[in-house]
Amino acid sequence: MVEIGYAALLTAFIVAAYASVASFAGARAKIPELWLSARHGVIATFALTSTASGALLYALLSRDFGVRYVAEYTNSSLSVPYTVAAFWAGQAGSLLLLTWLLSLFGVAVLIQSRERNRALLPYVLTVTMSVEAFFLGIITFSANPFDRLPAAVADGAGLNPLLEDPGMLYHPPILYAGYVAFTVPFAFAVAALISGRLGGAWIRSSRRWTLFAWLTLGLGNLFGAQWAYTVLGWGGYWGWDPVENAGFMPWLVATAFLHSAKAQDRYGVLKVWNMILIIATFSLCLFGTLISRTGIVSSVHAFASGSLGPLLLTLLAMVIVPSLLLLWIRLPLLRGEHKIASMVSREATVSYTNVVFVGAAFAVFCGTVFPLVSEGLGGSKTTVDAAFYNRVAGPLLLTAVALMGVCPLIGWRRISLADVCRHGALPAVASVATAGLLTGFGMKPYYAVITFAVLAFTGTALLVEFYRGVFARCRHRDENPLLALPRLIWADKPRYGGHIVHVGIVVMALGIAGSQLFGTSVGATLSPGESIQVSDYNLTYDGLSSYSNGDKDVVAATLHVARDGDSLGSMAAAKTFTSTRPDQPLSNVAIRVRPDEDLFVILNRWSEDGVTASFTVLVNPLMMWLWIGGSIVLMGAAVAFWPEAGAERRFAVAEVVPMPEMRPNRT
Repeated sequence: MVEIGYAALLTAFIVAAYASVASFAGARAKIPELWLSARHGVIATFALTSTASGALLYALLSRDFGVRYVAEYTNSSLSVPYTVAAFWAGQAGSLLLLTWLLSLFGVAVLIQSRERNRALLPYVLTVTMSVEAFFLGIITFSANPFDRLPAAVADGAGLNPLLEDPGMLYHPPILYAGYVAFTVPFAFAVAALISGRLGGAWIRSSRRWTLFAWLTLGLGNLFGAQWAYTVLGWGGYWGWDPVENAGFMPWLVATAFLHSAKAQDRYGVLKVWNMILIIATFSLCLFGTLISRTGIVSSVHAFASGSLGPLLLTLLAMVIVPSLLLLWIRLPLLRGEHKIASMVSREATVSYTNVVFVGAAFAVFCGTVFPLVSEGLGGSKTTVDAAFYNRVAGPLLLTAVALMGVCPLIGWRRISLADVCRHGALPAVASVATAGLLTGFGMKPYYAVITFAVLAFTGTALLVEFYRGVFARCRHRDENPLLALPRLIWADKPRYGGHIVHVGIVVMALGIAGSQLFGTSVGATLSPGESIQVSDYNLTYDGLSSYSNGDKDVVAATLHVARDGDSLGSMAAAKTFTSTRPDQPLSNVAIRVRPDEDLFVILNRWSEDGVTASFTVLVNPLMMWLWIGGSIVLMGAAVAFWPEAGAERRFAVAEVVPMPEMRPNRT
């Protein structure tokens, strides 16, 4: 199976490279047989990468410790789910997963576009198969997952204990899917530039792919935050680590692109912006791959440094330089069909939002690469702490939330000042009232009051938008409000799905603001019977206990919790030691979740005699709302992603463009 897997990889590399060239040549030379061959090559690449993936899974599950990758990431005692997860635990396996996903998406594009996009599809497949061939070349010749050891070992090293968590089963694959899926809208953009078809076809064709990529990358980031919060044991969910930033930057720019693409589709504006945004999004995905897989910037999440740096830099250059050159050549064709009619209009607000999101991404990018710049200029790496990101990116993202509330209040093209005042009166009153109430209750600092006032403004504006739609249906169609709301959403899924996403982001921002602005942390070393006071909580240390759980040894500390004199029961924080890696204990934090705040307890260390123990106790206000908001975002994105049957049929008819006339078969 190992030999079959490597043969499949090598063949897939050759076939993907051929499909890329044949697809381009078939379209340019108008040779239908060559184009048909390229399409078959896309399908064959998926079959071959699936074969290679199956071979690696077989090697993992059969415990073939003669394979280096299997020996490094599994052992005989590892459970089946985490043995499967070892597929993407290492460099070579995760790269194989990336190539399999990209080949799957290539086939999906081929099927989806069988009745449309015929003028763009050959160039779309050229781009996707070129990227596929590049990564297959890396796997085949530089990061081979089927590399054998000189002699099989008796047992493997096993998975890192931090990775033996349910999050390992879904967080990395979802994150990788988000990265890879952005290849498709980028390919449509490049295809439009090559073919000169720069109207709305490529935007509409790539819209759902962009939404899918944006959603999966966002979910990957959110699941990573949840994993960090519950497993890593430092009390937070986002540390502005370079690899975290690598997943956040393309998500920010893609958010701008989603809004900007809607403006182009509706009124033919911001065409150059959209090209720049999607090129930047895909480039940042590749930059994130470079950071996470080369170790050029220190990160707890990065793979070990290796020889991939020059290869990935080459790919990044091969993406950026030709794309910008094509954009420069096609600039005369990218003039907007209309100009922004008013600076107080929805399309103008979209452009403001673009600037804010791109500015936030640029700030994060500067902080991420600053250690490299400082090393190049001064000889030593100087890292940027979280305070920089909070001071720079925080206000920009809050501005974006405010603009989310402004957009529903104003229409496309033009709107009078009177309409702005009428539509914005209630959100403005809610914002001012929130600021007044919080100030009256003594909330400090001032920027906390501003933050919650902005959230009140945007949240109210979105609720007013739903109310206006429901009220109109009730008045004109005599519907019950409980039926009018779901019917309203279903009647215009892209619009109201987007509004639901915005509601979710406001709720997430509520959780982020509460935990970041008002979180409390106290550390103490306690003997049995001693207590620690944190906010309204009193925690009394009862003592240590130890027990075995299979091949793992657990040391747990129990604390009794009381709040305002009322007993709330006990909490147990622990450390887990594995037999394979006893020097890497896993923190088992204790979390008590409430709608208003989380109580979070970390066991740090204990004395050799087991009498005293050191703890860190945190109170994180409103944390639950971060996860609730993420669920709302998922629901809204699913609504927006759901196909509209009538619109899809109309689009399919409108966008059928015959392939350029090709030479007849002379045989």
